[in-house]
Amino acid sequence: MLRDPDVLSLLMRRKPAHSLPQALYCDPGVFQSDLENLWYREWLFVMPACEIPKTGDYVVYELGAYSVVIVRGSDGVIRAFHNSCRHRGSVLCKTRKGTNPKLVCPYHQWTYELDGKLLWARDMGPDFDASKHGLKTVHCRVLAGLVYICVAENAPDFDTFAKLAEPYLAPHDLTNAKVAYQSTIIEEGNWKLVWENNRECYHCAGNHPSLCRTYPEDPTISGVSADGNFPPMIEKHFQRLEAAGAPSRFRLDPAGQYRLARMPLLDGVESYTMDGKPAVAKRLGRITEPEAGTLVKFHYPSTWNHFLGDHSITFRVTPISPMQTEVQTTWLVNKDAVEGVDYDLDRLTEVWLHTNDEDREVVENNQRGIRSPAYEPGPYSQSHEDGLIQFSNWYADSMIRAITGRDMGRSTLAAE
Repeated sequence: MLRDPDVLSLLMRRKPAHSLPQALYCDPGVFQSDLENLWYREWLFVMPACEIPKTGDYVVYELGAYSVVIVRGSDGVIRAFHNSCRHRGSVLCKTRKGTNPKLVCPYHQWTYELDGKLLWARDMGPDFDASKHGLKTVHCRVLAGLVYICVAENAPDFDTFAKLAEPYLAPHDLTNAKVAYQSTIIEEGNWKLVWENNRECYHCAGNHPSLCRTYPEDPTISGVSADGNFPPMIEKHFQRLEAAGAPSRFRLDPAGQYRLARMPLLDGVESYTMDGKPAVAKRLGRITEPEAGTLVKFHYPSTWNHFLGDHSITFRVTPISPMQTEVQTTWLVNKDAVEGVDYDLDRLTEVWLHTNDEDREVVENNQRGIRSPAYEPGPYSQSHEDGLIQFSNWYADSMIRAITGRDMGRSTLAAE
């Protein structure tokens, strides 16, 4: 099992613009290093805020050694706490989601307010100070209806990303959304393979017949432009949507962690449906321009998203083991939309349910092949897989910086 110095050596010696060395996709020590140096340090998307709309609604998020409760308080504020009682450490919430008026430990019934304060602890004696035994907080931010957490003691900057992303997200009005459907699948592949598969459409024609009815295979749509320049057709799309009040132009974090761009779909397509027509009659958000495309947003290491004119879709990536990853997909619609009247659930979800299952098979085949002793890193396509080059550079730079405690220089593609 590799340790941080071994991981550092592999990262420093990797071939540029090539897939990663085998151990980075398979080794248990690398997986632990990924958790400690990335996942336990970065801001992570956990869910849309509308998933817990009422006081006492909660979701439990499991990440490696951590279990986190995200709960909506009586004041409407969403907070996050470590799912560990301050008495003897038992989990407070045993189910993945639910509703409770208070957070009550199932072991000895220590009872906490929804803001984390300890309200009651039986027979602890006259000198017991309840104010010193509130739940331990987890950093939590809500950005335009999307909930992010960070389990690190000291969280990195979030405001820069939030300031950039908020104007792009605002027209989609996610605060007035509801969850229409949620799918959770387990892919038998390393989390980096899940991301690499997501960051290109080089594989789409041979694997995604449903998605290819609406999503362009053009690499300028799914890739990352190094200089911020796009073909005239995409520039025209940006200009049309921005004139209508929907920020659209490509923005990439200089460090490569996040990107936003409102990209066109195929001609005549308005939504991810088999016929390309809107999936929801009562639209979510304020974008009324025809063929508005999709606001494509990613934020490493935990989420990519598609925000359309009629509905929105969030995707959450969670590493489970060296070669196992959870992918959760959530379809959001207008909170007043009625299933069977304003939308048909099968029609709403079928494209991405098919695509997710197809991606699962692709990732699992990729993982099986990488496990072979014959595997060696292969070259990425410069035209179709620049998104993978960008992702692998971000991953390597972030890990090197975390392991060494210093910035080793930026090799990621960047553009304003």
